[in-house]
Amino acid sequence: MAEELVGLGPRIAADCRVLVLGSMPGGASLQAGQYYAHPRNRFWPLMQHLFGIPAGHEYERRIVGLQRAGVGLWDVIGRCRRRGSLDSAIERGSELPNAVAEILQEQTGIAVVALNGGKAASAFRRYVVPQLQPQRLQTLTVLPLPSTSPAHAAMDLPALVRAWSVLAAADA
Repeated sequence: MAEELVGLGPRIAADCRVLVLGSMPGGASLQAGQYYAHPRNRFWPLMQHLFGIPAGHEYERRIVGLQRAGVGLWDVIGRCRRRGSLDSAIERGSELPNAVAEILQEQTGIAVVALNGGKAASAFRRYVVPQLQPQRLQTLTVLPLPSTSPAHAAMDLPALVRAWSVLAAADA
C-alpha cells in the first residue's frame, strides 16, 4: 500500500521574485527535511551554476543564498499517497495541493514561477491556475522546466544549466 506523505513547508522570503515549485519531495528529501536532498538530484549543482550558491554548503546556508538571490522554494502538492519517490507513483486522487495560489495572490513581487518537471507543471495547471485571479495570472511568467531529479537522467547538468538559465536572466 502507498504511504501517506506530507511535504515540506515553504521557503519563501518576503522579497521573493522567483518561486521554484516541485511536485512533491522525494523520500530522501522528506527524511532529511530538506528540499532536493537526494545526492544525485542536480538542483543544488544547478543553483551553484546559476546563482553562485555553493552546492557543498550546509542546507540552511544554501537556502539563505537562494533567498538573497530572490528565489523561493515550495511544492505544488502538499499531501499525497505514493509508493517510493517517483512522481509517477503518486496515486491519482490522493493529492492535496499546497496554498500556492494564496501565496501568489499575497506576494505580488513574485514575477516568475519555475516548475521543476512535468508533474509540477501539470499539478500547477490543475490546482493553482484555477484558483488564481485572472489579472494575477497575467502578471506571472510561468516556466515549465526540465526536472532536476535523478530519474530524469536523460538530461545532463550542462543541458539543465542551459534550460534553467532563463531564471538568471529573469533578474532573480
